[in-house]
Amino acid sequence: MPCFSSSLACISDHMSWQAKTRNAVLALEDGSIFRGFAFGAKATVSGEAVFNTGMTGYQETLTDPSYFGQIVTMTTPQIGNYGINAEDEESDGPKVAGFVVRELSPVVSNWRASGNLSDYLENHGIPGIEGIDTRALTKRLRVHGALKACLSTEDISDEEALAQAKNWEGIVGRDFVKEVTCEKSFEWDTGGDLSRPFSVPGTSLSITEKTPGEVHHLVAFDFGAKRAIYRNLRNSGFQVTVLPADASAEEARSHNPDAIFLSNGPGDPSALDYAHSTIRELIDDYPIFGICLGHQVLTHAIGASTYKLKFGHRGGNQPVRNVESEKVSITSQNHGFASDKEALEANGAVVTEYNLNDNTVSGMRIDGKPVFSVQYHPEAAPGPNDAQFLFTSFHKLVSEHKRSKLAPA
Repeated sequence: MPCFSSSLACISDHMSWQAKTRNAVLALEDGSIFRGFAFGAKATVSGEAVFNTGMTGYQETLTDPSYFGQIVTMTTPQIGNYGINAEDEESDGPKVAGFVVRELSPVVSNWRASGNLSDYLENHGIPGIEGIDTRALTKRLRVHGALKACLSTEDISDEEALAQAKNWEGIVGRDFVKEVTCEKSFEWDTGGDLSRPFSVPGTSLSITEKTPGEVHHLVAFDFGAKRAIYRNLRNSGFQVTVLPADASAEEARSHNPDAIFLSNGPGDPSALDYAHSTIRELIDDYPIFGICLGHQVLTHAIGASTYKLKFGHRGGNQPVRNVESEKVSITSQNHGFASDKEALEANGAVVTEYNLNDNTVSGMRIDGKPVFSVQYHPEAAPGPNDAQFLFTSFHKLVSEHKRSKLAPA
């Protein structure tokens, strides 16, 4: 079986590694073994090995619930240099199964930092491995696709790690949403403190706070939502009530919403039959906006289908073209499944956007209904803000829908 350790080109940068024992192992189901150095928690985990091409935003990546069940490799060579802080968390702690980096920064240098990455992962029971050739690992995942993997920072053999990787159940057909959704409904940030725009104390650097006029009541189905999505919705003029993923259509209606939102989340969208049927009951009565997994749930709700991508799209540099506006946006993405174009069009959807890297579907709308969705993350966090306008576009769509209902026949 092939074995990859540190690249010869990097030996001079890591002389301190020579005094260490390679006490961590990453094994892939194809027999590849990567030996490196442990950080974070002492643990052994299995999951799907994927890679993220973002140059910043590792804490947002770690805490994005969409990564539940995955062992994430960062392609940027040094990670951890700006530490950890509570404000950048996208959920209540890291959701990845394990974390893989080329080099863990020995120095934390940022005025916002309250701790370092290794301690943060240790406190949450997440193992990490550094000192491996992440270029070789990423290339293997690109060529062979996302693979089942085992990461261990405990004293286990390569053979045992490989066996655990092969025995992991995989992600296809798995409902991971139930592991990350909220337990009961709640109102998001009623006081506005969590949605306050970023600013730097003692300076004039700040983001201008939006002052939306009309406020719409929105019910959000939490499939594993990022906090940045709720912040953007609230700042765009929505009062947000969050429901568990398995909430019924009846429960959603009981809140008397003006609109419905479908969040991002982990796992295989085809496994969420309960969500498909619920949204199918609501689609004729409310404006609906879906993001990432929410886009895929909407796909299934109208009778279309999804399929697994070879290695997925994960990072903040994914180009998307809107065929109606001819606009190209650079977007943040994190998904391993995609909607089938032909199936969408056969079930009344209009495909509006495509990923320019592989021509997969990146957005759609339902013909004749105030319903649309995107595969990417307009809230970024991390990533570019090219598509952030979609939140205000949805607010405008809801306003128009409400006026149309009040207009005389």
